[in-house]
Amino acid sequence: MFLYLFQNNPSAGIAFLLGLVIGITVHEASHATSAYLLGDDTAYRDGRVTLNPASHLDVLGSLMLLMAGFGWGKPTPVMPSKLRGGVFGPVAVALAGPVSNLLIVAVCGALFLLPTFQSGYLAIVVVMTAFTNALLFVFNLIPIPPLDGSKILFPFLPRALDGFVDFMNQYGPMILFGLIIVSFVTNLPIFNYLLAPITPILSAFGLPPISF
Repeated sequence: MFLYLFQNNPSAGIAFLLGLVIGITVHEASHATSAYLLGDDTAYRDGRVTLNPASHLDVLGSLMLLMAGFGWGKPTPVMPSKLRGGVFGPVAVALAGPVSNLLIVAVCGALFLLPTFQSGYLAIVVVMTAFTNALLFVFNLIPIPPLDGSKILFPFLPRALDGFVDFMNQYGPMILFGLIIVSFVTNLPIFNYLLAPITPILSAFGLPPISF
């Protein structure tokens, strides 16, 4: 996606990449900060309570940003046993990442109300940053491990589904990667459906939709 966008519109491509770097950095820093506030200093001691992108970007995930238009940061280390709040502690930490991306979309929506950000390159940066963070918000809420959606949903599933949860925790990353490969190789609109909420989210904050 990034390479295609960069070839057709370099300015939008750079803004797209900038939005993803901002989104991933804030996302992972939010996980780390929320864990620290809830009593787990593991990420803090690892230097992850920071907005320095170098502390959060993953090499392979960054390469995927360039090649496929999506990627991931370094997983934030969390020790659930150290968190306060029982089952809600890990859920709150998992939820902090996607919520931070949605807040960035809200900030972009507020900026887009100002005339300065409604035209020129500033408008492109604001709209693309909103789009990439809406993408991160929706993508991370897909309930397939290791995405945050699974960490938010699985703790509340009935014990009868423990076998399913164990299976997904073991094979979820492979299932997710398989869906990505199948989507690219066959052009099946798998992620078109999974990421469909992006456009309504942008519209809700007064931002124009993005199409490629």
